[in-house]
Amino acid sequence: MPNALGLERADYKGSPSTLCPGCGHDSISNQIISVAYDAGLPMHRVIKLSGIGCSSKTPAYFMGRSHAFNAVHGRMPSVATGATTANRDLIAIAVSGDGDTGSIGLGQYKHLIRRNVPLVYIIENNGVYGLTKGQFSATSDEGQKLKYYGLNELPALDLCLEAIIAGATFVARSFSGDSKQVQTLLKAALSHSGTAVIDIISPCVTFNNSPDSNKSYPYGKAHEIPLHEYEFLPVGYVQEREEITTDYAEGDTIEVAMYDGSFIRLKKLDNGHDPRNRRQAIDVLEQAQREQMFLTGLIYYEEPRPILSDILQLVNAPLATLPDERLRPSEDALDKLMQVFM
Repeated sequence: MPNALGLERADYKGSPSTLCPGCGHDSISNQIISVAYDAGLPMHRVIKLSGIGCSSKTPAYFMGRSHAFNAVHGRMPSVATGATTANRDLIAIAVSGDGDTGSIGLGQYKHLIRRNVPLVYIIENNGVYGLTKGQFSATSDEGQKLKYYGLNELPALDLCLEAIIAGATFVARSFSGDSKQVQTLLKAALSHSGTAVIDIISPCVTFNNSPDSNKSYPYGKAHEIPLHEYEFLPVGYVQEREEITTDYAEGDTIEVAMYDGSFIRLKKLDNGHDPRNRRQAIDVLEQAQREQMFLTGLIYYEEPRPILSDILQLVNAPLATLPDERLRPSEDALDKLMQVFM
C-alpha cells in the first residue's frame, strides 16, 4: 500500500546487507525503513551520516535514494554539523557505533550534543569491535571475557548518561529485538527539534553473543525492562487523543509533546519513571549501571532548546541555496568594514 508520497515500503530499502546473518544492525535498518515509509520521508531531503565500523556500513542498507556521507572514524559529528548548518532543510539521520561514538569520537559526540545539532543520532551498541575481529570497546562490560582478548577490567561508558550530562534534550535506549519500541522511539526522535540520541543495544552474533554479556541477544530478551509502554501519535491523529487515552485511568499515562505537534504517549509501568525529570533520568541510569539492569525506553526529554542554526542567527533559507552575492560581502562592504579598524 503506497504511503502519502505514493511510495511502497520496498522503495525505502537500500543495498543488500553484507553483515553477519542475524546481526542486530540489520534489524535496526529494517525498523528505519518501516518508519521512513510510515512517516512518508522525502528521501531527497534525507542525509545519512556515519563513521567507521560495522554500524557505519548500515546506511547503505536503507533509503537507497538518499544522500549519504561515510566519514573518518569518530568524525561524523563534524560532518553532520557542517551539513545541517549549510542546509537546514536536511533531515539528518546519523548511525554510529559504540567504538565510533564512545572511543575515538567521544569528544565530537559531546560537542555535537552541546551545540544541539538537529539530527537523529542512532548508536548501534554491541559492546565490541566487530569489524576488527572482536576487541573490547568503551561500552564492554567490566569483567567480560572474550576468547582472544582475555578479561576486560575497565568500567563501561554509558552513552545515554554522557548524552544527558552534555545537554541532550531527547535520550532513549532500546534493544534491536524490540521492533515496536525501536520504531516508536525513532518516530518520536524524527519529530524532535535538536539532537535526539537513541542508544540501541544491537547484539554482535559473531564476537559478543555469550548469554552472560549484557549486549547479547539472549541477555537482552531475558532481561529487558521497559520503562513505559509506548505509542506515537503523529500530527494527523492528535485530534483523536482524548478517545485513545480513555482506556487508562487518570495519572497512568504521560504525554510528551514533540516539536511538530505530535505526541509520544507513555504508559507508566511499576517504576513510575518520569522522563521529564533530568535528575531522575541520571539516577535511573546510575542505578541500572550498579545493578546491571537493562532498562529501555525514553529516558530523558525536555522542551527543545535552540538548535545550532538558530544560535548562529542564520537566515531561514538554507545557506546552500543562496547565491554568491548574498554569501560573499562586496568589495565596498569589505572596505567599509576595514575602515572601522583603521
